[in-house]
Amino acid sequence: MPASPSIPVSIAAEGVAHQRGATYTGEGVNFALFSAHATKVEVCIYDESGEHETARYVLPEYTDEVWHGFVAGLAPGARYGYRVYGPYEPTQGHRFNHHKLLLDPYAKAYMGELKWGPELFGYTVGHPDADLSFDERDSAPFMPKCVVVDSRFEWKQPAAVRVPWDQTVFYETHLRGFTMRHPEVPERLRGTFAGMGQDAVLKHIVDLGATSVELLPIQMFLNQPFLLEKGLTNYWGYDTIGFFALDPRYLSEPTIDEFKDMVDRIHAQGLEVIMDVVYNHTPEGNEMGPTISFKGIDNASYYRLMPDEPRYYINDTGTGNTVNLSHPRVLQMVADSLRYWVTEMHVDGFRFDLATILAREAHGFDEGGGFLDCCRQDPVLSSVKLIAEPWDIGPGGYQVSAFPPGWAEWNDKFRDTVRAFWKGEERMAPAMAQCLTASGDGFNHRGRRPWASVNFITAHDGFTLADLVSYNEKHNDANGEDNRDGHSDNRSWNCGAEGPTDDSEVLELRARQQRNLLATLLLSQGTPMILAGDEFGRTQQGNNNAYCQDTEISWVDWEAIDERGESLNAFAKQLLALRRELPVLRRNRFLTGSSYGEHGAKDSVWFNTGGEEMDAGQWEDPQTRSFALLIDGRAPASAVPVEAHDASVLLVFNGWHEAIPFTLPQSDRGGWYLRCDTADPGAADAATEPFTDYVATGRSVLVFSTREAA
Repeated sequence: MPASPSIPVSIAAEGVAHQRGATYTGEGVNFALFSAHATKVEVCIYDESGEHETARYVLPEYTDEVWHGFVAGLAPGARYGYRVYGPYEPTQGHRFNHHKLLLDPYAKAYMGELKWGPELFGYTVGHPDADLSFDERDSAPFMPKCVVVDSRFEWKQPAAVRVPWDQTVFYETHLRGFTMRHPEVPERLRGTFAGMGQDAVLKHIVDLGATSVELLPIQMFLNQPFLLEKGLTNYWGYDTIGFFALDPRYLSEPTIDEFKDMVDRIHAQGLEVIMDVVYNHTPEGNEMGPTISFKGIDNASYYRLMPDEPRYYINDTGTGNTVNLSHPRVLQMVADSLRYWVTEMHVDGFRFDLATILAREAHGFDEGGGFLDCCRQDPVLSSVKLIAEPWDIGPGGYQVSAFPPGWAEWNDKFRDTVRAFWKGEERMAPAMAQCLTASGDGFNHRGRRPWASVNFITAHDGFTLADLVSYNEKHNDANGEDNRDGHSDNRSWNCGAEGPTDDSEVLELRARQQRNLLATLLLSQGTPMILAGDEFGRTQQGNNNAYCQDTEISWVDWEAIDERGESLNAFAKQLLALRRELPVLRRNRFLTGSSYGEHGAKDSVWFNTGGEEMDAGQWEDPQTRSFALLIDGRAPASAVPVEAHDASVLLVFNGWHEAIPFTLPQSDRGGWYLRCDTADPGAADAATEPFTDYVATGRSVLVFSTREAA
């Protein structure tokens, strides 16, 4: 829109093109914005409230498809937004509308909230020509404003934390939900980065034995109108609009230093910070969505459009649009964003939402595509943890184990198989064996390591561990969609009663099933991921899709942890201590049953309940639910011929509902000592002599180890 008569329109100085975004130089601010198809770009400056425009500058130079200019005297704290001029030709993929104030894709901070209204849309809402119409109303009063930042910060922990992969245990959490009800977090800090950095919060994670805090999205995201109309919110945050900026809702003070201080505090505890990031789509939606940023800057470059009908968007995400990482400038933006979080904000890795999209080119998923090549070749990004959610709804979207070397991947096969096994389903033994050995049938190629399989049983999306053993059906009524949302195939089992119960037998079985599931997760080869609160029985009352619940449904209730929760927490600590103590539980080479040494011993052997090696018939028997895995601690852990002296481990799994006597295989390393029994967590403390046989309670896991190295 034309500037108000009281607002002077000036021409900025030349500036530089290579510093994308708003960069404070000490003498002013350099602005640079990529747009291949724009005809003019203006930067609008606002007062401290963000409500009143005080100046406007034309960016005078256009270099390599980047508009740039320099405004002398502008300082950190300045509020701004862009107006971008160009053709409004939706049928050609262009949706420029200079009446709409636009957010800077490279903005490091924002202030104010988006206020939904028809003014945000580039077309006239309700017009008979729909998105082909053109709306001339100003959107500035409804838009947040970008903020120029001063990135200087004095780090107390300047060295990066890089936990070795074989020692890594992810702890997935929502920083708001984790701290909102924590009694030792000051009320004004609850739900914020400052709250997450409190000693009492971090102590719990450290004491548990996790190594890496994986935070649900913390970059600037939006709430969609359909949620606000129902009094709900985008709690999880999977709708990012600012790839370089923190979401202001998580700041107790309006400064990015609060996040840096949190990272510093987490690093001081020896923990890593992993960010869950969403580069696959934005909240601008499809052709009927608002014009907030990318759509008005250069729609045809930033989004994947239908080749024959560029008015419409390719929707491999299910959200309306797909970010076009095949475009070099868009790919550069994402890479710049990732490097920013590592170099400027000191994070230690990323979990990529719907990562298959990031690796998809025009011809489909390509493990040699631009984004994956960029990560592999970049000296910064290749040095941090990269974790893929390896699926989306697009063509060829399921790519578990197909990402290239250097990547770890969420392994949903582990989740589904382990749930089904402990639920009591038939024909699960062979798949269970693969899960226990890091799914080598998929991941063991091209020199990939067992850690590439990120094993999980629960995550933010789905039932909590306690709900997995307490509900047969989802109970998502609070979401306002008549319980139609969320997955119906949960492979859950309520152990005999739906939801809360006073039945002691049901409660005992639920407790044991939780221990079985945790034991399977934490004793399997690969990298385990724990959902926050599962270690003490957190419930969401059967809601398996709490994406919109910024309520007590999602918040961890620390004061409600009862005796059962404390017992489960102690058991989880015990398991993680075993994982640290026994290197064979986290080997850096896949277990294949291969022989080593002069005597032909094997790195791993599967046994039946009689102490004999499993044969093909037993694996193929649909009723097989009980078996044991011996992992020899003397087997080489690397190709270097160094004699190993680690203890050997025998893992016994009884998925049958009745007790079964196991004959333990003979050991030439001093006998088998009980280390864990999920049916009796205290049994290992009382057992001092080695066992040659043991009765495994129905639905239980046993851990034995040799005490002395041979």
